[in-house]
Amino acid sequence: MKQVLVILCVGSLLGGCATLPPGEPVDYDPWEKQNRRMFRFNEAVDKATLKPIAKGYRKIIPEPVRNSVTNFSRNLGAPRNVVNNFLQGKPKRGVEEILRFVVNTTFGIGGLFDVATKSGLEPHPEGFGQTAAVWGVPSGPYLMIPFLGPQTLRDVVLLPANIELDIVHHLDESSVRDRLWGLRTIDVRHRVLSLEELLQDSKDPYVSLRESYLQNREFEIYDGDPPMDDEDEDLYDEFLEEEDY
Repeated sequence: MKQVLVILCVGSLLGGCATLPPGEPVDYDPWEKQNRRMFRFNEAVDKATLKPIAKGYRKIIPEPVRNSVTNFSRNLGAPRNVVNNFLQGKPKRGVEEILRFVVNTTFGIGGLFDVATKSGLEPHPEGFGQTAAVWGVPSGPYLMIPFLGPQTLRDVVLLPANIELDIVHHLDESSVRDRLWGLRTIDVRHRVLSLEELLQDSKDPYVSLRESYLQNREFEIYDGDPPMDDEDEDLYDEFLEEEDY
């Protein structure tokens, strides 16, 4: 129930963002002025390139094929998941990620099909940014990165480590590697198309994106059970009281 409440809170921020007036400064976004400029730049580049490609991809490519592309892409990130689960003191999940990679690579035809999940091996995606957070490294300021979008300073610094443990990065054939990077980018972009309507309906899309990203990041770091502040606890208690009826 606590996980559901957090998801609902993120959804409400995306839909209206009524809790934060547009342009109100916050401590975790000290470079908001520059970030807003980069947000507008990314929007312009996206509208001219990735967005129309992603729409065409969704329209032309059948859903089963798109799902296979997503499965294949996620399977290639298994080494990163394995290492970070062990670094976070989650050996059981680390072993499960190894088994997932073996099962999906062999029985799932190179990862095109997620056989592991159907077999009861749930995914446990983890990155170095999440590991650093578990170790107590602060997130640092919120950043809007060219082409990559929202990040925290902690995640930006550790981005090279995540790339290093990606199988695609180590492919010797550059043409194959570049095609896989491109296909993965298109796949990720088409999966967030539905979120754009929520952002467009908000009073301030920049703030909506920032708040939803940071809350979702915290949700990932705490494996779906982030700590609540006093206001969230009161809301959660009221929710449970209503459920009792």
